[in-house]
Amino acid sequence: MIRVSILTVSDGVAAGKREDASGAILDEWVEEHGWFLVDHRVVPDGTSEIATALSRWADGGEVDLILTTGGTGFGPRDVTPEATTAVLQRPAPGLAEALRVAGMRSTPFAALSRGVAGIRGSSLIVNLPGSAKAVREGLEVLEQILPHAVGLLTGETEHA
Repeated sequence: MIRVSILTVSDGVAAGKREDASGAILDEWVEEHGWFLVDHRVVPDGTSEIATALSRWADGGEVDLILTTGGTGFGPRDVTPEATTAVLQRPAPGLAEALRVAGMRSTPFAALSRGVAGIRGSSLIVNLPGSAKAVREGLEVLEQILPHAVGLLTGETEHA
């Protein structure tokens, strides 16, 4: 069973001014797959808040996969990729590239997502945009990849 934590990054959601639609989609997706939701937090856009949550989860040894939603665009407070990069030990650029490519099939604006992915300890961290539509599209890509990726991180390295 994959153990997942979700981080919603949004000033509006953190202030109670906006619904966490993309976070709700992620919660439901984790449940549908029969995985274990360890935690779901909401933080405002801010490098230290994001980096602290990501590193605590990854370093705690209780989370295999960390999904973030929000803060990946061009806005002045969109710093999720920078905060994530600061805590990663090994990048996984192919995941972020696959998410952008899939998104661009629907809209050219997917190219504006600056999300990153990578590894800290034995946890995989993946940034998703804050748009509910973009999260759904990203999950279609990730559901094919994540079980194998997490398996590799947990030591399942034998090839069939």
